[in-house]
Amino acid sequence: MADIEQSTQIALFKGKEIRKTIHDNEWWFSVSDVIEALTDSRDVKQYIKRMRSRDPELNSNWGTICTPLEMIAKDGRKRKINSANTEDIFRIIQSIPSPKAEPFKRWFAKVGYERVQEIEDPELATKRTRALYKAKGYPDDWVEKRMRSIAIREELTDEWKDRGVKEQKNYAILTAEISKAAFGITPSEYKKIKGLKRQNLRDHMNDLELIFSMLGEAATTEITRNRDVQGFNENKQTAIEGGSVAGTARKELEAKSGKKVVSGKNYLPGKKIKKLKGNQID
Repeated sequence: MADIEQSTQIALFKGKEIRKTIHDNEWWFSVSDVIEALTDSRDVKQYIKRMRSRDPELNSNWGTICTPLEMIAKDGRKRKINSANTEDIFRIIQSIPSPKAEPFKRWFAKVGYERVQEIEDPELATKRTRALYKAKGYPDDWVEKRMRSIAIREELTDEWKDRGVKEQKNYAILTAEISKAAFGITPSEYKKIKGLKRQNLRDHMNDLELIFSMLGEAATTEITRNRDVQGFNENKQTAIEGGSVAGTARKELEAKSGKKVVSGKNYLPGKKIKKLKGNQID
């Protein structure tokens, strides 16, 4: 299981961002994002309130339809976001008079079907992720590094899960320890340097940043296995040690190259991909 930043993904419907995450082996979507995409409402909370008052049946079942799941909120923080699966999203859509409803239903059905395909053939998820990065304009060599970083991350979180670390908040703590040891900053501090909010930090790393992230996590996995580490406290210590392996290598490179590895550049819309190739913080 990946940390919450990685498990929160963004789907696009006609240019509108809709957060989604895996829960009970299926996609769950942010209810507020869906309603905003369908209605273009400037005050989604008030729209939901009015919608529930218009539809007593929906209102009475709201607590069953919506499940609070951790996602990255619009302010960049981890929060419980009211979410619903494809079936319950369809129920909500019934209460929204919008010309976008029918194409939205077809889009949701397609997204849900793709998840079923991925469960049957996990390799499809990897292929689709790779294709998505390439469609966004990332260079092929960067895409391959990013895909490898995802695999290394999953391998580490699987080890944590098998060794008694199961809560998402603990994954976040361990990840922060690796980052502090590898880069001297936490992921939240790193995102501020890059000017990011709810975006995935690693999607905005350059080649060297990805390489040192992978080294820190791969080293942590190796130490964890060799020592047969168990429980949160022991895993926290190995996270620091694994991250330090990357930190030592980073400092040596910076000393010899004269440039910082941590970069303030990113892949936000409106910026050309090639701008991320530099390593110096702007």
